[in-house]
Amino acid sequence: MSTPVDDPLSRERSHLSASRSALRAMRADVEALDIRDVTANWVNAEALAHQIEERIKALADLSDTPLFFGRLDYLHAPGSEQAEGAQGERFYIGRRHVHDHDGDPMVIDWRAPVSQPFYRASKKDPLDVALRRRFGYTGGDLTAYEDEHLSDPAEAARTSKLLQQEIERPRVGPMRDIVATIQPEQDEIVRSGLSGTVCVQGGPGTGKTAVGLHRVAYLLYAHRERLARTGTLVIGPNRSFLHYIEQVLPALGELTVQQATVDDLVAHVEIKGTDDATAAVVKGDARLARVLRRALYAHVTMPIEPVVVVRGSRRWRVPAYELEELVRELLDRDIRYGAAREALPQRIAHAVLVQMERSGEAPDDRVQDAVARNSAVKAAVKAVWPAVEPAKLVLRLLSDPEFLAVHAEGILGEDEQKAILWAKPARSVKSAKWSPADAVLIDEATDLIQRTHSLGHVVLDEAQDLSPMQYRAVGRRCTTGSATVLGDLAQGTTPWATRGWQEALTHLGKPDALVEELTAGFRVPTDVITYASRLLPHIAPGLTPVVSIRENPGQFEVRPVSGPKDVVEACRELLRHEGSTGLIAADTRVPELAEALEQAGIPYLGPGEETTVDTRLTLVPASLAKGLEYDYVVLDEPQAVVDGEPDERTGLRRLYVALTRAVSGLIVTHAAGLPPQLASTTPR
Repeated sequence: MSTPVDDPLSRERSHLSASRSALRAMRADVEALDIRDVTANWVNAEALAHQIEERIKALADLSDTPLFFGRLDYLHAPGSEQAEGAQGERFYIGRRHVHDHDGDPMVIDWRAPVSQPFYRASKKDPLDVALRRRFGYTGGDLTAYEDEHLSDPAEAARTSKLLQQEIERPRVGPMRDIVATIQPEQDEIVRSGLSGTVCVQGGPGTGKTAVGLHRVAYLLYAHRERLARTGTLVIGPNRSFLHYIEQVLPALGELTVQQATVDDLVAHVEIKGTDDATAAVVKGDARLARVLRRALYAHVTMPIEPVVVVRGSRRWRVPAYELEELVRELLDRDIRYGAAREALPQRIAHAVLVQMERSGEAPDDRVQDAVARNSAVKAAVKAVWPAVEPAKLVLRLLSDPEFLAVHAEGILGEDEQKAILWAKPARSVKSAKWSPADAVLIDEATDLIQRTHSLGHVVLDEAQDLSPMQYRAVGRRCTTGSATVLGDLAQGTTPWATRGWQEALTHLGKPDALVEELTAGFRVPTDVITYASRLLPHIAPGLTPVVSIRENPGQFEVRPVSGPKDVVEACRELLRHEGSTGLIAADTRVPELAEALEQAGIPYLGPGEETTVDTRLTLVPASLAKGLEYDYVVLDEPQAVVDGEPDERTGLRRLYVALTRAVSGLIVTHAAGLPPQLASTTPR
């Protein structure tokens, strides 16, 4: 039996089909461009060809990704006082703009101003929207729709079933975009301006990572030319996390955003060593920036001899006191060490030119440059303001107790100095066993000598785990730009974890940033987040608990077990459900559990590896669980997770992270006792 032509679902499917055809035509038009006659040289040709290639990629039609997910019907025509749309016209809201051969829009980009009411309109404030329609998909096929008549007072406000289904849809593979489910409080952050830095405090499942990524996509839409010049960067805690999120922006048509870890940013030396917690905390303290500055500028010495420049038969003498004035002036200007060193020979040359002019000569810029390159001038600069290599400076500080003591006096205590000194000094930069914290110190020294390039916008995720010196390293990458800082104070699992956002933002160089808090949980089920929140009074006393808005309470069980076989059985149970499953355990227990899975014949992946239909179980060390999510989770031995950290608070925070990775269900298995902070009135 054929579907009636006037059936709404049939019409929407027809529009989807027509929109996909239009997108293919847009891509074909770009592919057919002939640039041979419009480029002046091969450099321009290469640049234009690259732009065209990127545009072709951005116009790809992803078959399993809905081209549009919503529709807005406005009440009024343009020109009326409250109008934003055209009477009788409707706008389909999707991941990218699509137009027909006449240039008329068939799908509006979700970032366009006309799309904003899709996320903000409500019964209380309909924003001139008569109808908001959401679409449901199975794979890439449009299979359902749901209408909200926002301007109809007779229709009661209700929860969108399609919205709930999209939020609760099983996760297999990398992280998805959330353009179809952005909530008003999230949309406000996403659409905040480029000039301001925003810090988002959000508990597990509040969507802070997605909000940060979508803010980048929005800023690239609203300020494309500016950000094309200055660049954008997403910084994550580790490679597994970056791999997990890497498909979100390309799915939105954005291909130019770079991704990195903090370690990538400061990779000036090869990392061969580690620090104990005490040394790492001291090295990560912002006071080290003052120590480095002192040590660097201690290389500058006041001149005691004049500079004599010989040109032809004439000798020009710049006395020591005048040289000292030039050096002090450069020090007072507080410019970079390297920039000042480059300026000094020109200053000395200018002093010589002044003498030449007084004697009746008429030197020009070429003469000044020649004087600046004079061997006597270069020798004086080398003696007064010598070149310094950043890694060698840090090497000396960490190897030479006397050098460190002189420059850390009044800044670091004796015990702190001893904590960061190497027990066995390295002979050279290349042979040194540098730690990650050392690399950050070298980055700080590098910036003191030569300014770090600043980007237009930086997204910093899982920021609560950064040290003050790491914040400074990130801040250097956006001194002239802005940032989106994402994190959760309750999930800080390093000994130097952030104590408060205002302090962190000050270290970042953005003390006036706006701090927003997301408390509505979209990912973690009610029973799971309620159980995990028992830890909050012990790990982050002032923090607002997340309140899950999920209608499905989720599967939750705390299960005593006798050994790894029972843990494997719990995994097997959860794998019967659709979606991904994560087995999270203390790092020390991972080998034993891996062996048990292999003996049971259950295939599994490591963190960051992409799940497939055939392999949906990931074995996750607790130290790598942050930022990841799975439909179902088995959490093995909570007490072992706590015991795996250097102190109880950090261990409880690590446990909080592990407990909140589940989207649909969690089984907590334990042979040993539960941490007392969890043991009270355990549900079911």
